[in-house]
Amino acid sequence: MAGYGFFAAILRFVANRGDRADAAVRETLDILSAAADSFDSSGVFTVPPDRRDLAARAFAGFAAFLQKQILPETVANGHAGAERQIRWSVDAAMEAVNQLVKAGATAVEVRLPPPP
Repeated sequence: MAGYGFFAAILRFVANRGDRADAAVRETLDILSAAADSFDSSGVFTVPPDRRDLAARAFAGFAAFLQKQILPETVANGHAGAERQIRWSVDAAMEAVNQLVKAGATAVEVRLPPPP
């Protein structure tokens, strides 16, 4: 979907940085990769009920990584456009967490807010 390519790229960047030796970490990174593919193609990421908790942790970890590792460097280097995208990505990831946590026992269609 047009407009979410930057978000998908950031998801892939984070998913490719992780250590895949640990099975739990690998599953989390795989969620981020699947989300990237889905947001890139349709703008929606469908999460089955048995993966909701894992997906919520993946998006929360993604947001934390961006806030702690990427955002400070972006701000320090004065990249206003990139800063806006990173801040939006943090907010969008936390909105995804909210959608996943609030869901009942059905699959969840995670929808992103309009891109910046």
